Amino acid sequence: MTSFDVNSLSKYSTEPGVYLMKNQAGLVIYVGKANNLRQRLKQYFAAGRDERAMIPFLVAEIVTIDIIVVTTEKEALLLENTLIKKHKPKFNALLKDDKTFVSLMINNKHPWPMIQLIRYKGKPKKDGIYFGPYTSAYAARQTFELMTRIFPLRQCSDEELKRRTRPCLLYGIKRCIAPCVGFCTKEEYRSYVDKAIDFLRGHDQKILNELEMEMQKASDALEFEKAAAFLLTIKQIQHIIQGGGIIAKAAGKDCDALALHRQGGEVMLAQLFFREGKLIGSEHYSFSEVAEGDEEIYTSFLLQYYKERTVRPQEILLPIELTHQETLEEILGLNLLYPQKGDKKAIVHLAEKNAKELFQQEKDENDLTEKMLLDLQETLGLLRFPERIECFDTSNISGSDLVASMVAFTHGKYDKKRTRLFKIRDIPKGDDYAALHQVISRRLLRAKEENDLPDLVVVDGGKGQLTQAISVLKELDIVTVDVISVAKQEGKHEKGLTQEKVFLPGHSEPILLPLHSPLLFLLQRIRDEAHRKAIGFHRNRRSKRTITSMIDEIPGIGDVKRQRLLSHFGSLQRILEASESALLEVKGITSKDVAQIQKFAKKI
Repeated sequence: MTSFDVNSLSKYSTEPGVYLMKNQAGLVIYVGKANNLRQRLKQYFAAGRDERAMIPFLVAEIVTIDIIVVTTEKEALLLENTLIKKHKPKFNALLKDDKTFVSLMINNKHPWPMIQLIRYKGKPKKDGIYFGPYTSAYAARQTFELMTRIFPLRQCSDEELKRRTRPCLLYGIKRCIAPCVGFCTKEEYRSYVDKAIDFLRGHDQKILNELEMEMQKASDALEFEKAAAFLLTIKQIQHIIQGGGIIAKAAGKDCDALALHRQGGEVMLAQLFFREGKLIGSEHYSFSEVAEGDEEIYTSFLLQYYKERTVRPQEILLPIELTHQETLEEILGLNLLYPQKGDKKAIVHLAEKNAKELFQQEKDENDLTEKMLLDLQETLGLLRFPERIECFDTSNISGSDLVASMVAFTHGKYDKKRTRLFKIRDIPKGDDYAALHQVISRRLLRAKEENDLPDLVVVDGGKGQLTQAISVLKELDIVTVDVISVAKQEGKHEKGLTQEKVFLPGHSEPILLPLHSPLLFLLQRIRDEAHRKAIGFHRNRRSKRTITSMIDEIPGIGDVKRQRLLSHFGSLQRILEASESALLEVKGITSKDVAQIQKFAKKI
């Protein structure tokens, strides 16, 4: 393999500029800048001069180095940023355009707005007000659940909103004021929307003052139930905002705080967003095989992230002082601060703590599961995050011993304690639709009564099975549960893998997930576990029925004696192998019965 000629370094310019390091294939693998190009390049090849972990790996791949001479420090910074975006060198920290963001969104242009958890790539659509982005999907979901408890806005889809004729379960538990059936005015509903927006923007004291005024008005008008609802909301908000510490004291300016944590060439950069003195969101970026130093990473990130932004904070808080700080401030049009003490120093420390925690979390299985479940929500267009999934399956052979199973998966993992097995009652043989309808009704009715509804119901089968599940939700007036059906696609097998069809409400054609998709594996695992439980329960029931039928063939052994024998010995085999004295220990069994049992045992 050809290597770079170190002796050629003496020929390079001593002017400021940008250098492009290339490998044997001619690909740019690293872009850097320097006030003195020759001096900077020599540092890469001088033993012990550069202690960055990835430098030996970078140097080993360099074959040629191109330079571009510039006249000012500002030109070097801008050119470096442009070339990094163009060539995407593997040893530079590069922001990816396809990064997925998780935010809360209020579609305030809708006549009846709602709070939604939204994932998007690049820039969000201009269809509402976005809050975030959040560091993790978990943090975003926790905030979403909090908002739905405090502010009684609708959680149903637009279609559900149009067709409802009576309020749903959420109205009964004070989680929605039922705009669907006109139980509130547009002004009243809009007041909750405005309060939710204010809360997410950090104006919690303003909200508390308004709520206390509304509570007093309701009390003066002798509307004590309404006043009590306001009081509950006030207490919830007070509980949340108490003990805000430095987060609630970050001066009045809008600012972002940056910090990174690294191990060798692996880097995690955390970004905290403070608006009007309140922490309203955060983001993180991970980079691999990075040869840049900390200062170079901060400089590159600032240029890549903030240069094209139309909306920017007034200040950026950093844990180190940058060499090119004044030039960067001129380019970006904002202030870069390296706080030494006080609240701003504490904020930087908080960003450093987040970077370290996120570095570990990036490797954590729970974070991967969170992302997979969010992918499932996005791919299938689910209304709710599928924290708990319950899957139903029925089983019978020739119409006999009709049973069903329900298995639960909580946060992507099998939840054994929630498994339920059902005996189907009073259903004609072979009517699988009626059986499925019955078991889903029984389960969801109880879940509704216990306020323990799942987020997603999965049924094994196609459109017919999906229709049964949808009808149950309508009959029980449940609007906060998503439902899908999963069916094998006949004839589609590749290397042991099976293609699945996923049917969704309101869609005439199913979704086909890629064969190697983690979402497909998850749905298959859930469906297969439900099928296994149903088959096992069916076999157990059939086996007991067979044993019972055989015992009935023994002369003189009726229902009572049969139950006592099975209860005492546990199985037909043990009854037939038992001694005379052991059989006589069973209440009601006579010597004549023992003789008949032993005679029957010799026959089989």
